[in-house]
Amino acid sequence: MPGRLPLCVSSRLDALPASLRDHVERVRDIGRLLAQRHGLDAELVDLGLAAHDLARALDGGELIERSKAIGIAPSAIERRLPVLLHGPLAAAELESDGLTDTQVLDSVRWHTTGHRGMGDVAKVVFLADKLDPQKAHRYPYLDEIDELAQESLDAALLRFLELSTADHLSQGRLIHPESIEFRNQLLLEK
Repeated sequence: MPGRLPLCVSSRLDALPASLRDHVERVRDIGRLLAQRHGLDAELVDLGLAAHDLARALDGGELIERSKAIGIAPSAIERRLPVLLHGPLAAAELESDGLTDTQVLDSVRWHTTGHRGMGDVAKVVFLADKLDPQKAHRYPYLDEIDELAQESLDAALLRFLELSTADHLSQGRLIHPESIEFRNQLLLEK
């Protein structure tokens, strides 16, 4: 069982709206099982899972302003879709509060878009966040992704990125360049 969360995480987690705390707890349950299945450090994975949405309740304007204040320059896509900043902002704020583990920080930073070169802790946090059963309406292919994730994190990630990219393209939505680079890396390594 994972250890106690650092105060910089637990106090922020406690301050989140109940629905977001519920999401985080579902994701922690999913991610713990994936971490165990793949032989990963349960404490690092759980810390990333607990911290992944600490800035998710902020509105778009606040995400942009706080990101700029902490030294993150939002891209054109992030200015259009500020919600994409909640991971990078949370990671930067946790780092400024003294959290130093790069695996955890990367898992928080990249849990929404993915990122070329992500480690296994970050891969589990990314997948667990998407595998929340409450997101089945957004991702009707979650059962397939979950089945793949039991055997291979990379296969599950690649399939998720293929399907979600196809959805974005069919609906004329923007796609973050990090997601495309991550997908291409996974495809090249396949």
